[in-house]
Amino acid sequence: MKPTKDDVTAFRLRAHHLDRRTDRNGLPAAAGRCGIQDSPPGSAGTALHARVRDLTREGLDDAIARDKSLLRSWCMRGAPFCVPTADAPVFTTGVLPPDEAALRRFLPGAGPAVDRLGLGLTEAADLTAAEIEDVLAGRRLAISELGAEVAARIAPRLPKKRRAIWQEEGPYAAGQPLGEAVVHFCVRVLTLRGVLCFASRDGAATPFILVGEWLGEPFPDIGPERARAELLRRYLRCYGPSTRADFAAWLGVRAGDTGPWWGAVEDEMAPVGFGGRTAWMLAEDLDALGSVPDPTGVRLLPPGDPYTHMRDRATIVDPAYHRAVWKTVGSPGTVLVDGRITGVWRARTSGRSGAGGTSGARDTNDPGGTSGPGRTRGRKVTIRVTAFGPMRERDRKALRAEAEGVAALRGASSVAVEFDTQ
Repeated sequence: MKPTKDDVTAFRLRAHHLDRRTDRNGLPAAAGRCGIQDSPPGSAGTALHARVRDLTREGLDDAIARDKSLLRSWCMRGAPFCVPTADAPVFTTGVLPPDEAALRRFLPGAGPAVDRLGLGLTEAADLTAAEIEDVLAGRRLAISELGAEVAARIAPRLPKKRRAIWQEEGPYAAGQPLGEAVVHFCVRVLTLRGVLCFASRDGAATPFILVGEWLGEPFPDIGPERARAELLRRYLRCYGPSTRADFAAWLGVRAGDTGPWWGAVEDEMAPVGFGGRTAWMLAEDLDALGSVPDPTGVRLLPPGDPYTHMRDRATIVDPAYHRAVWKTVGSPGTVLVDGRITGVWRARTSGRSGAGGTSGARDTNDPGGTSGPGRTRGRKVTIRVTAFGPMRERDRKALRAEAEGVAALRGASSVAVEFDTQ
């Protein structure tokens, strides 16, 4: 089977809920397709706005902080994500590499620190796990506070020589003991073990809380093999046809580490010729490939949107514009018109912010953050769209309407949209 680029694009857009918005009841399903990255902070709100009809700031806050149907946790690539709480094991247990070597490659900065201590990363995570529940019980702590307290409790348990190294200044931050940095890495492991997750934001910080306290119960135990298999199925439904190497890059491991995921689903896959290579997708999805109608409509996608995380970038963006879309630091959002990425966008916020303060004007890649209900009177968002070519007036009008929704999620009372062409 050799589908065209348009066939694959239409298939993926439907899988990502970007061909048509779902209603509010479909919010968990939209987040659960392949997870919604929340980095830059708050960008999950804009990504979900592109997929869910009439999504409001209050509705998103309710889903995360009140009815807990959505959960924020570290997931793929060690990044923060927003996922359905009911599917949390898929995006935590299912992400966790099953062996020490792969875990070190998933968290590449941790290896030198634990090696200096003569510890394995899994062993260090177990030491952290033994202390973290007592430290976090009844509390919400930012990573700096959590790391310092847990490291201080671990130190007396170590042999004298190892304790001295644990308390020496490490290479990661000025004045930070090596042991505290190790705990920071281990906190990421423990989020994937389902021990802790993110609580609601407290200003600029997002503190950690025990999963059992946040939800009132632990995650369902579906087993690591089953969780890994389901994670790969969701990846293939959103990014297929794809390859081991592309899946590895999306997950945050090396291609040679993907056996525990790939092997669990291999008999469910079918080969597809695409982009001059053999790729793979779920056999049950073959009939849909080539039969999905061309998508219509306009969306503003944030930087880090799941749709733009596919590795075969030339499928969705002309290579001439890759540098404009994907930057090493500070990537913009993208403009999706009738299923094609036709430009990029950035937001600038000005006016009042918070309880009567003024924010001045600033450029930001946080187009959709939520920090509380309601709009802030006098706060304005200016969205600057840079198109890759001429843009129809009807598309400009639709983008202005999209910008209204983005501004509301930011808590702004007004929005302006500016257009230029690259």
